[in-house]
Amino acid sequence: MHLHLLDDTLWFPPVTDALEDGLLAIGGDLGTERLLLAYKSGIFPWFGQDEPPMWWSPDPRFVLFPTDLKVSKSMKQVLKSGMFELRINTAFEDVINNCRHVYRPGQPGTWIGDEVVAAYTQLHRLGYAHSAEAWQNGILVGGLYGLWMGNSFFGESMFSHVSNASKFAFINWVRLLKQKGVQLIDCQIYTEHLESLGAQMIGRSEFLRFISAEIEY
Repeated sequence: MHLHLLDDTLWFPPVTDALEDGLLAIGGDLGTERLLLAYKSGIFPWFGQDEPPMWWSPDPRFVLFPTDLKVSKSMKQVLKSGMFELRINTAFEDVINNCRHVYRPGQPGTWIGDEVVAAYTQLHRLGYAHSAEAWQNGILVGGLYGLWMGNSFFGESMFSHVSNASKFAFINWVRLLKQKGVQLIDCQIYTEHLESLGAQMIGRSEFLRFISAEIEY
């Protein structure tokens, strides 16, 4: 296993070359074709604002099967309460910018820089990137964004300004994806929050077999 340096050529090394922490390659760009190739290959970008693009393919992979979604009794009450309104793709740029600026305890900053915002906004315009939004009294208070390709959704980031807002958006979005035939949601890296909602670790080889059979672009 060794780290690869990318140039302007559109390619990625085999994911089995990734380092133990999942880092596979550095460099390249965030062009539409490269990003689509990355996700189709089980790779995603994650890097700091002053760093070159870094490309990851961790093993194991943290995913949620929509059929395994767990909703607590307290969240069921929130969902029924009507305190939030779900909207889809009505404020994508606002969602990604909120994900960019929201304070996250224990994190010094965000990886969502200008280049990332521009790249994923373009993917949104092309119909690949989507936002699920929680609104309250006409104000955007939570949401998430990611890529929908084939029968898979690749989650990127979420934010919440009001308690349970991001959970509201996530749960409703998972339910909607399930109705549309989506069979896997890529959560990328472990978090207790997503584990509580039913996400689990699977081997990278299993993850790759699944998405290779499902994704076309």
